[in-house]
Amino acid sequence: MRVTIVGAGLSGLMAARTLIDSGHQVVLFDKGRSPGGRLATRRIGNACVDHGAQFFTTRDRAFAALVQQWCDAGVAYEWCRGFATAATADDATGQVADGHGHGDGDGFARYAVHGGMNALAKHLAIGLDVRCNSLVFGIGRRGNGWRVTLDDASVTDSDALVVTCPVPQTFSLLFTAEVAMPEALWRTEYDKTLTLLAVLDRRGAVPYPGGLQGDAVFTFIGDNRAKGISAEPALTFHANATWSDAHWDQPPASTLDTLTELARPWFGDAEVLERQLKRWRFATPRSIWPEPCWQPDGVHSLAVAGDAFSGPRVEGAALSGIAAANAVMSPL
Repeated sequence: MRVTIVGAGLSGLMAARTLIDSGHQVVLFDKGRSPGGRLATRRIGNACVDHGAQFFTTRDRAFAALVQQWCDAGVAYEWCRGFATAATADDATGQVADGHGHGDGDGFARYAVHGGMNALAKHLAIGLDVRCNSLVFGIGRRGNGWRVTLDDASVTDSDALVVTCPVPQTFSLLFTAEVAMPEALWRTEYDKTLTLLAVLDRRGAVPYPGGLQGDAVFTFIGDNRAKGISAEPALTFHANATWSDAHWDQPPASTLDTLTELARPWFGDAEVLERQLKRWRFATPRSIWPEPCWQPDGVHSLAVAGDAFSGPRVEGAALSGIAAANAVMSPL
């Protein structure tokens, strides 16, 4: 088959790899400058910062096997097995009260990626036809297949279609193709996340092993050098959904200043050399569809996937993409 995939985040990339491995022809369109979606890494001078997903865990056996392949290939590695919480961290010393850094105590390995999370996307994209800076404007039926139209009016025809955008964007695209999604699915709402990236002149006060959860404002604080991806001290701060929503429409410069002040206890004695603000409009789905992907009744050539299906973790996005690929390859 010829298969078009809309979205080259992790779900789209995993769908593409599954289809390619089964002998199909695949093209992926993504509006971003590079594949990966929230597998996002940015370089700020000599610093390297993950500003989307910070790590991933494995619960599913099939996903664990994939992660082992990535580790064997030198792409991923085990970062740690738990983080400190704000309640156990001493911001004066940057150490954890119990000395171990296993703040949540669940024992699951946290995996990171050499060179930052986006390096995993680049690894998965090797050999794929990924067309970035390509905004999909419309989707329509063409016989038994599909036609995808870009904003430059170019068209691509295919036998099957996988759509991995955030659900509100997917709904808008499929509406033009007269594909009716279940109301409970298309009404999926997402939490927003405002993110502060701060490059420091020396080590900050984020405790071992370089991650902190449970701060009053920040859901996660990551030390990118402690994680092993940055040559220079650089911290990532993800504001929680309530704070992010309340400040979403504020001027970016004002939001950046406010976040910097809120983050200051975790700078320790360090000075901020550079700071940036990142906005994630569709950061985390508030509800999860019970199946790993969705298909219209009687239409096996279309599948919708993403982190709103198998869960908002990296693992969920990957498994949803694989499920969508298998769905469009299965006969009615």
